[in-house]
Amino acid sequence: MDQTQDKGTQRRTLLKAGALVAGGSALGLPALAQGIEPIRIGHLTPLTGFLGALGDYATQGIKMAVEEVNAAGGVNGRKIDLISEDSVNPQTASSKAQRMIERDKVLVLMGEINSASALTISQVAARNKTLFMSIGARSDALRGKDCNRYTFHVDIPVTVMVNAAGEALLREGLVKGKKIYALTSDYLFGHDLSRAAKRFFTANGGTVIGDELVPTDLTDFSPQLIKIRQARPDLIATNLGGNQVTNFVKQYAEFGLQFPVAGFNLNTADAWAAGEGNLGGIWPTVWHHELKTPGSQAFVERFTKKYNRIPENHAWIEYVSLMMLVQAMKETKSTDTDKLIAYFESEAQFDILKARKAYFRSWDHQLMQEAYPFTVKPKGQSKHKQDFLQFGEAVPAANEPLEKLAPPKSESACKM
Repeated sequence: MDQTQDKGTQRRTLLKAGALVAGGSALGLPALAQGIEPIRIGHLTPLTGFLGALGDYATQGIKMAVEEVNAAGGVNGRKIDLISEDSVNPQTASSKAQRMIERDKVLVLMGEINSASALTISQVAARNKTLFMSIGARSDALRGKDCNRYTFHVDIPVTVMVNAAGEALLREGLVKGKKIYALTSDYLFGHDLSRAAKRFFTANGGTVIGDELVPTDLTDFSPQLIKIRQARPDLIATNLGGNQVTNFVKQYAEFGLQFPVAGFNLNTADAWAAGEGNLGGIWPTVWHHELKTPGSQAFVERFTKKYNRIPENHAWIEYVSLMMLVQAMKETKSTDTDKLIAYFESEAQFDILKARKAYFRSWDHQLMQEAYPFTVKPKGQSKHKQDFLQFGEAVPAANEPLEKLAPPKSESACKM
């Protein structure tokens, strides 16, 4: 072979090698290519419908967390790429979750508020062996009979919400020997909430004299209010979701009824929307912006400066959920699903900007954390339109175990 032929052969060999490297990079095969790829996270939450206002806060919270992590250098040298979409409804949520895994190659699924949608996403995650951090869904069933190895639950479950508000109701003498009329949102979360509330009332000497199922798209509560007026209960208990609570309490005030109202689900954004003068009673929440911890106050300041509004509990919970995931990835130095699951199941401690650190229970993947009851300040004490809520002390109390209000293993149907 002459020198010219030798050069040509060398050139063809180099071109082939280059093509192989380029092709391999496109497939994401070489270690170098994988090392610089972002960590893709699929985020689903309702941005429309009766939970849309909450989903807007949720999206802002997680996006702020991603921006802060990336500005600080990312995770193990990799930036986070957040793909966030409207989950719409359970069927759409399932389809989008599957697409995010197959097309977008997300490593983790996060988000959701609607319990029925969270269930379908959880099922997709289990089939595809993908980690899902179910952030805002509260149905007991998700942690019970529908639990799976790949799903972790951040928000407080239905039973904790009932017990948190229920203890305050007991102190006020509003349960024992009382007649209770309930309104229940007609979907997975509402049904779970109704079951837990009935158990609580019955165990503590109360009698549920009515439980009205309410469609999630109902906006006019006149028929229900007429029934309540006729029933003359000692307490109205609402097992409603999203802006249903806002609509109900506003219309209740317009009707001029005087029966005490309480409930086991009211996000602070919906309470603010109800407005001072319309809202009363005792309610539970997982977090609030007046929490006097350095972490919470710093978060509120940054969020308010960035978005020009006070954060509510879904903004906070999405923010801390992303930070918990980042901690797990940094501690394991990995994005491997099995390693992340093992880290969460180790009951590692997480700073979630509260007085006490939180941890996931290993057997049902529920985050153990404090909750707070709240009511309404006496008229004339609020300083601005979002200042009329009066928050109580954390439950469980500082000297009590975090698991006090949560369903025990002996009563759970969860089998991983």
